[in-house]
Amino acid sequence: MEQRRLGSTQLWVHPLGLGCMSFPDAQTAAELVHLALDAGVNFFDTADLYGQGTNEMWLGEALKGRRHEVIIATKVGNRWEPGKPGWYWGPSKAYILQAVEDSLRRLKTDYIDLYQLHGGTLDDEMDDIIDAFEQLKTTGYIRAYGISSIRPNVIREYAQRSSIATLMTQYGILDRRPEEDVLDHVLAAGISVIARGSLGRGWLTARGRTDDAGFLDYSAAELRTLRARLAEVAGGVDHLASLALRYSLHHAAVAVAIPGARTREQWTEILQAHWDGPLHQDEVAALTSLLKPQRYEQHQ
Repeated sequence: MEQRRLGSTQLWVHPLGLGCMSFPDAQTAAELVHLALDAGVNFFDTADLYGQGTNEMWLGEALKGRRHEVIIATKVGNRWEPGKPGWYWGPSKAYILQAVEDSLRRLKTDYIDLYQLHGGTLDDEMDDIIDAFEQLKTTGYIRAYGISSIRPNVIREYAQRSSIATLMTQYGILDRRPEEDVLDHVLAAGISVIARGSLGRGWLTARGRTDDAGFLDYSAAELRTLRARLAEVAGGVDHLASLALRYSLHHAAVAVAIPGARTREQWTEILQAHWDGPLHQDEVAALTSLLKPQRYEQHQ
């Protein structure tokens, strides 16, 4: 399997990564991580917010003895008080420089490969935030940094003012908004996209969903109809996940897709969604004819 470069860094990743947000417990986390490693997956994404640090601890424990094989990404910017529910946005320079040490301890590592701002607004002290990340690069605490955002105006500011290597954003068959406002822009800036949400919260898996949860501007009824038509393009519902991942990866800006999983069954299906190479233009055209045009309506 090819590996793809994150921006202009020396970080090379398998195009399928593991999004770690949904880990239910330490034992399952270890099982999913080891299955990923055995399949050649080397990119693992978490955040300090997930479980108020517990998720990072589980990932660090699961990777014990194999740290040198992997690229670890985590995030910062959301603050909380231990033992209390809720969180608030507070990405000050001082907080970022403190929080990285907590993440390093929980992850059981002395460096983080990719440290990401977990959100961002135009009201933030961007220069101070950028300075914090640059300082962490200089000291060797992190190898590269990026931003996780669905706000085009914020993305443009960081692309112009900083040396971010990556943009994590939701992108896939059911969320094509980045095609209108983001992907070409970050590609031209040498920034790699980490695509989350490829499987549409389960709608684009073999099992699908049976509830009435929609996805963005698709109702549940529309999604059931769309699933059937997408399955025809994919060659059956068992190939829906493969089609969805290939779609997320087909744009040149995208380096890696990071579906998440809560169970061995879910992750095994994703791993078995074999990579058939890039989508052909006729496949892209067939998909586009079935999908809604979408664009960001806010944060322009």
